[in-house]
Amino acid sequence: MEGAGEDTYLGCKIAKARVEGFQGTDLAAHNTIAACAKHFAGYGFAESGRDYNTVDVGTSTLNNIIFPPFIAAKEAGVRTFMNSFNELNGVPATGNKYLQRDILKEKWNFDGFVVSDSGSITEMIAHGHAKDCVQAAEIAVNAGSDMDMESYLYVEKLAGLVKEGKVDEALIDDAVTRILRVKFELGLFDDPYKYLDEEREKTVTGQQKFHDAVLDVAKKSIVLLKNDKQLLPLKKSGQKIALIGALASDKTSPLGSWRIGADDSTAVSVLEGMKQYTGNKLTYVKGADVSIGKTEFATELTINTTDKSGFSEAISIAKASDVVVMVLGEHGLQSGEGRSRTELGLPGVQQELLEEVYKVNPNIVLVLNNGRPLTITWADEHIPSIVEAWHLGTQSGNAIAQVLYGDYNPSGKLPMTFPRRVGQVPIYYNYKNTGRPSLPGPDVVFWSHFQDVENTALYPFGHGLSYTTFEYADLVVDVVASDEVKVSFKLTNAGKLKGKEVAQLYINDMYASVTRPVKELKGFELVELAPNESKEVTMTLTKKELGFYNNQGEFILEPGEFKVFIGGSSDTQLEKTFNIQ
Repeated sequence: MEGAGEDTYLGCKIAKARVEGFQGTDLAAHNTIAACAKHFAGYGFAESGRDYNTVDVGTSTLNNIIFPPFIAAKEAGVRTFMNSFNELNGVPATGNKYLQRDILKEKWNFDGFVVSDSGSITEMIAHGHAKDCVQAAEIAVNAGSDMDMESYLYVEKLAGLVKEGKVDEALIDDAVTRILRVKFELGLFDDPYKYLDEEREKTVTGQQKFHDAVLDVAKKSIVLLKNDKQLLPLKKSGQKIALIGALASDKTSPLGSWRIGADDSTAVSVLEGMKQYTGNKLTYVKGADVSIGKTEFATELTINTTDKSGFSEAISIAKASDVVVMVLGEHGLQSGEGRSRTELGLPGVQQELLEEVYKVNPNIVLVLNNGRPLTITWADEHIPSIVEAWHLGTQSGNAIAQVLYGDYNPSGKLPMTFPRRVGQVPIYYNYKNTGRPSLPGPDVVFWSHFQDVENTALYPFGHGLSYTTFEYADLVVDVVASDEVKVSFKLTNAGKLKGKEVAQLYINDMYASVTRPVKELKGFELVELAPNESKEVTMTLTKKELGFYNNQGEFILEPGEFKVFIGGSSDTQLEKTFNIQ
């Protein structure tokens, strides 16, 4: 929930957008902040999916998957980097000279400053890399970590290390210069309190235009995963609708994790959002709690695994209703840093509640609240309509209600793959083929597969439906030059409603000196079409999209055969082959 999803190309685009959004065009303006690219590097590759755990990746993964979004952030002008808690090649990132000095400051010529992650300098002792606090401070500053967050070791130890000759004073000067440069760019030398204007706070905070923008972003983020029986959009009158789930009335969970500045109970709940539509008879019952006890930031939630006392009321209401809307998933404080899970199903008794309600009324719209992919194979097999609604912030309930009732036609796409079973994890669309990629013949077991589930995702990267339908046709590939390829196709709204589609372009470098993934996202475009309207869409591939980094960290474009794929997700069939000379 803190990242941009599984794809490097998308991660680069989002990194650039975030930096530009935070920093604006004038870093000294009162409404901009210095952005921080984090966590450098490999933080998302922790073994077994357990936060803070060891990271062990090869140079191809490091150069082609992990580094590019950081490069994009640097090129967008990001002013700070934060190192990560994990180790890389046996060296904690906080004390990793290769990452901080060799790559970031020398090869990429980054002139901002590097801040440690919270307490990560001290934590090098627990890593087994530093014997004590003095050595930890020495390693960190020599490696290029300019600012110490929450270890307090620089304040306590650096002067002594310089006097002892263990740290060159020039490194201290460099770190200080980097930090002061950013403070100067922020205008803090002219006015150190420029961001602390109480009068401006009163007039700016909570403006309606901000709520409107939050609502707009929330609606755009919702992904329609499934809509087989066309239960959605809901009719606006003449129906009895049951709303079930503790998360449906929760005004804190939608705020998500890492919301320190937010006040509890300030989000619009789904119940409140649906009450704005008065044409149907809406009945709400909780059914079951997700967690037991008070939910607080930085608190381990106790999940309800036993209390089913609300089941009978939920079943009774569902039986008497035309449509059931069930809001299930993870509480906002169950996702995020330090909240890793070994099971990715609906937590606690929620799966059982879903199945019991289904027995009396299969007309269910399942609305998911979660900060990571969930294994919802049973729901996919049984529930006709499924909406991925994440943790959408203060306007969550209004956004969800407007999508459910069709006042907003969903256009969101998944930034990550949803597995069928947790044993498939890590699962991602841009995998390598391996030497045994498919079934070699009948009754042969020796190929890369699982015995108990197919290799494919439940919902692939880029997946997302609409209340209308889109068709792709007439794919044309024009190789203009060795580093320029024009790709065009026709996109048609074949349904009855106006809608938006995120058209996606993928490539496969079929033969390379370093093996390439079966598909890589290299372009996308949001297209809005009226019913029966068509548009020719053109995208351009350049060396930046066609090339890759070799194991020496050099960006290269090799001649050879490529495939290009076009569609509404990574699971697309429209393709053509072309050659680069």
